[in-house]
Parts: sequence; structure tokens; C-alpha cells
Amino acid sequence: MATHMSRCRTWGRVQRFGIAAYRKCSSGSGYPNISLSAPLPGIPKPVFAAVDSHEQCETKITTLENGLKVASQNKFGQFCTVGILVNSGSRHETKYPSGIAHFLEKLAFSSTAQYGSKDEILLTLEKHGGICDCQTSRDTTMYAVSAEVKGLDTVVSLLSDAVLQPRLLDEEIEMTRMAVRFELEDLSMRPDPEPLLTEMIHAAAYRGNTVGLPRFCPVESVEKIDKKLLHMYLQSYYCPERMVLAGVGIEHEQLVACARKYLLNVKPVWGASTPTNVDLSVAQYTGGIVRMDKDMSDVSLGPTPIPELTHIMIGLESCSFLEDDFIPFAVLNMMMGGGGSFSAGGPGKGMFTRLYLNVLNRHHWMYNATSYHHSYEDTGLLCIHASADPRQVREMVEILTREFIQMAGTAGEMELERAKTQLKSMLMMNLESRPVIFEDVGRQVLATGKRKLPHELCDLISNVTASDIKRVTTKMLCSKPAVAALGDLTEMPSYEHIQAALSSKDGHLPRMYRLFR
Repeated sequence: MATHMSRCRTWGRVQRFGIAAYRKCSSGSGYPNISLSAPLPGIPKPVFAAVDSHEQCETKITTLENGLKVASQNKFGQFCTVGILVNSGSRHETKYPSGIAHFLEKLAFSSTAQYGSKDEILLTLEKHGGICDCQTSRDTTMYAVSAEVKGLDTVVSLLSDAVLQPRLLDEEIEMTRMAVRFELEDLSMRPDPEPLLTEMIHAAAYRGNTVGLPRFCPVESVEKIDKKLLHMYLQSYYCPERMVLAGVGIEHEQLVACARKYLLNVKPVWGASTPTNVDLSVAQYTGGIVRMDKDMSDVSLGPTPIPELTHIMIGLESCSFLEDDFIPFAVLNMMMGGGGSFSAGGPGKGMFTRLYLNVLNRHHWMYNATSYHHSYEDTGLLCIHASADPRQVREMVEILTREFIQMAGTAGEMELERAKTQLKSMLMMNLESRPVIFEDVGRQVLATGKRKLPHELCDLISNVTASDIKRVTTKMLCSKPAVAALGDLTEMPSYEHIQAALSSKDGHLPRMYRLFR
């Protein structure tokens, strides 16, 4: 066996390098004496596939006669991601009971005029190796399908049916009510409080308006939402002018042809659209506090339970993603970074960000300190989430207010360059994924009618200076804080004290004098 393998290796070398080269190699030197930069004799010159760099990353956009935008990005491969994005979300529910967008997310890809059930839809997609999904956010609803390119006609037909011709049967709505109740119950019981805190910080920052309206359906709205109400909402918001058909991995002309075939002269099941009823409210930042006293001692039971923690999130108004200051805020958020105290570390994990160096590395009792940046078409919110033992809440809040004040200092050259490089790296790595490119294309075209390409964004990130960071931070610190607090809040400082700390020079909370401890 060994002799046979040795002979195979020998013959392979002879084939690759020729007899003379092999003799020279076998006579003592370890490698054949052939230059790696010179072409091998007898081998034809290779021909490589090439594409113009501008054409490769160009996003093509066409607006149909009914106002629907069709946007595509070519990406070579066997599969494509296609979907419809609608300018509709929980922020548009001012005139309706909150939770309609949440209901529509759960009802997506159920029975339609063409398909009798969700199973039929899934079986149809299965023939093309496809999957489907629907996600709603505060300002966008996204229906998406990933499937083989040759099934594009079927995919666009299915998307048109799912978005414009849903049956919304009574049994489907009842199943959705059960699913929503279960999700609300799970939200309050899960060990990770981040989704609940995000809800609370938005409610505090934009009290009773636009992005401050509940993203998840409140319990009291579950029974109120029915087919008639859903049709009224869909009639206002699901109109072609508020939609984008986006695709990645297909030819633009092919996608436009499918759009004309299935989305141009289609009458929705709810009748003619009435876009005049659209809520055009602009987000009003109010600041404020939302507290939820809750026993967190039994959130995680078992042999290694998570200790009881109190969670605090403090936020300040930043800017919309349409403003020039959006890029400096994104760099600032990356510079703050943070994470859990048990992160494994390593390159790219942000172990040199401020919240690691100044907070988690210095205060062993803090379990988490993470920076988040939420941005919308008319406002934004930069916030820090922290967790600690309930007895150290006051000290934790003071650490956070100090970090906010220190943001206005001059950023070091090395930390700024590191944050910019990390942001560019994260952007480019995320855009390696086809579904991420699809979402980026769809959201940008829906919001602005065009798309900034990755290299343009990288240039904008590179141009951010320390003075830009200082300028946007100084402006941000002028806004009233938004505070979300969850857990045992016995030691929680008052909102007025937090506001005073963020208005001071050093970020310290006002001293409290107690006669008895």
C-alpha cells in the first residue's frame, strides 16, 4: 500500500514538473527549480472572468407607472434573495390599536387567493430550494424569499399574492392571537432583557408618539384586532408608492419584467388604496423614565443560575440616518462598544472599546455594559445598557453618566482609528451576505430613493475626525435623558438626579445624605 502511494506521488511530480525537473528535485534539493512567477511549459494561458468594478456594485433602480420602485443588485451565484419592503411599522399606528404590524408579521405567508394554506406556499418554495420570512420594525415591514434564480417568476408571483391578496381567515387570526400572547409571555420571562429594555427606552424617549409606540402588541389590543381593522390599515399603508421590490442575485431587467407582470395592475383584496390616510407625524423626542419593578431572582434557575440583576438603560437623542452626523454617531457608538463581562475576547471583539477599558475592566461587579445606536428617518437614540447587583445600582448609574460626559472629551487618535477601522470591517463583512445586501438595498431605496455604495460609506467613515465626535456629543448632551429601569429598583436614583449628573462637568450624581442606612 505504502509503495503504491509512493509511486503515485512520484508519477504526479513527473506529470507536474517534467522529467528533467523531477530528476533535479530527486537528486537532493527539496523543491523543483522552477520560478513561481514564470508560466509552466505546455500549460495554456488562463482566462479569468472579469467584471467592471462599478458595474459589480451598482444598484439599479426603476420606478413603475404605479409608483412601485424596483431595485436590484447583481451578485453571481445559483440563488437570489427577493422581497417587498413596505414603509409601514408600529410608528404608523397612531390612529389604530397598537400591535397591527406585529399581527401582520405573524400572519405573513398564510393562505392567499392563489395558495390555500401556508403549507402550500412552503411546498411551492421547496421546489426551488426556497425559504420565506417576514420581519417588522418600527418603520418598515419586510417580506423576503431566498430561492434559486430560475424560480424568480414563481417567487415574485408568490410575494405579490402574500402581500396584496392575503385571505386573513378567522382561524388564522385566532392562531395569531395565540402566537402573540405566547411571545408577550416569553418576552417577560426570558433571561435576556434587551428586547424589553429597548421597548421601554423608546417609550421613555418618545412618549406616546411615532417610534415610542409599542413594537409588540399590548395585551389589551390582542382581542381588538380583527380582519376589518387589518383591511383598514392595509388600505392606507400597503400602496405601491410606499413599496420597494428589491432583489439580489438577479438581472435587473428580469426583475422589472416580473414586477410589471405581478405588481403593476393588481387590485389588492382590500380594494383601492387610500394613501391620504397615512400618518405623517414627525418623531417628537420627549425624554423621560420608564420603570418596571420586577423580581428577577427566578429568571434563570438550575445548577448554575444567573444572579439577580438590575438592568438600566440610559439614552440621549442622536440624529436620523438621513443626516450627515449619522456617520460620526456610528463611529462614536463603535468607540464606546462594550459587551458582557464574560466575553471571550480576541481580535474584533471590541476589548479595547471604552466600555471595556473604563467600565468592565475596572468594576468587576458589573455584568454588562453595551452601547446601542437606533436611527430612524427623522430621529435617533444613542443609549448604554448596563447590568449589576441591585445593591450597586446607584454606583452603576453614576458610572454611565460619567461615560456620557467623557464622550465630549477629545478622542485619542489610536482609539478613533481603531473604531473607524472596526466599523468599516463590520460593514464590509456584513455585506458579504446576500440577505444583508438585500435588506440594505431595500431599506436605503425605500427611505431615500437611492443607495449609497459600501465604498462611499467607507470614505465617509474615514473622513470622521475627533472634532466631529466632540461636536455631535456636545449637541447630544443638550437633550433630556431617556431612562429605562428593570428589576429591583430600591437603590435607583431619581430621574432629576440623573438629569443633573448629565448636565454637570464630571457626570457625578448629586450627593445624598441619609440619617439612617
